[in-house]
Amino acid sequence: MKVKFNRAALQEALGLVSSVVPSRTPKPILQCLRLTTETDAVTVSATDLEVGINYQVVQVEIEEPGDIVVPADKLLSIVRESIDEVIELQADDSTVQIRGADSHFTIYGHDPAQYPAVPGLGGEADFTINLDKMQEGIELSVFATAKESTRYALNGILWEVEGKKLRLVATDGRRLARSMVTLNSVNTDKLPDGRIIVPSKAMTLLDRVGGTKDSLVSIRFVDNQIVLSSGQAIISSNLVEGNFPKYEDIIPKGYTNKITLNCDAVLSAVKRAALLSNEDSKGIKLSISEKVLVFSSRAPETGDAQIDMAIEYDGQPIEVGFNPQFLIDVLRVIKADEFVLELGDSDRPGVIKSGDFLYIVMPVNL
Repeated sequence: MKVKFNRAALQEALGLVSSVVPSRTPKPILQCLRLTTETDAVTVSATDLEVGINYQVVQVEIEEPGDIVVPADKLLSIVRESIDEVIELQADDSTVQIRGADSHFTIYGHDPAQYPAVPGLGGEADFTINLDKMQEGIELSVFATAKESTRYALNGILWEVEGKKLRLVATDGRRLARSMVTLNSVNTDKLPDGRIIVPSKAMTLLDRVGGTKDSLVSIRFVDNQIVLSSGQAIISSNLVEGNFPKYEDIIPKGYTNKITLNCDAVLSAVKRAALLSNEDSKGIKLSISEKVLVFSSRAPETGDAQIDMAIEYDGQPIEVGFNPQFLIDVLRVIKADEFVLELGDSDRPGVIKSGDFLYIVMPVNL
């Protein structure tokens, strides 16, 4: 194998693909990347046996075809630190030579035959979505997934297809986010039986794929796997097994206390009010009365903070506490200038709405 790469294009590919590589694994070959020459491109592959990715680098000059497996961290470090526009990679058996204008590295790889297969799309798409719309839906939901949970279903995003609408739902048990995406085409006969739960790792990976306004995501379900193809990237993932909570049951209904607020103003107020909160104080308090919303926090050893905001409100006074980070997370991803905050009693969840987007956050005792 002998290939010349545009260094910037290779670095972009390695940065995305390497995020799949596990930091710890009993199988050292999984901490490697596979590079395979195609007709006029090189496919870079990675997998952790649950999520995989194939990424085509097209800014290449292939002198000799081949197939190699090299340690991901070493290759990425060499390419990242290089000052060359073009990098030459030459492999003979399991030895890989990487050359720049003034540099020469030799690294040792593995037998490509031992590397696990990483699926491609493998057929016609079951449905398609605009990439930018899908990425917006991911950003409005993935932040609410559980980072570590023995309830594996909470580590993924629930997909619900209804007509040409795709609902993405995520929860960690203390908050819930639901976004909506319009499908371009859909074949409901090909959808898996039961609820579809896609790992957050695969969704985050798709969110990082570059594209244009017209880029599409083609999606196919094969057995217990989902395959997502867009541009130069094909992402594959096992679906999450487990029972996703019946989230419809926890969506509050009948709230009459509603306030329209500016996203940037509230985000700033929450950040400032949280400056003096700590583990003991647990959160910030929202005190709502006629024409004013007060954000406050108090910590016995630190002091207290208070930020006042003028609002239009003529309902009953309310006081409710929230984890400030749960408010910051959602306000960072809402694209609209304004959102609607709906509240019930102080021990009831708060609801944030913006268009089709819904966010529920549990209160905390202060």
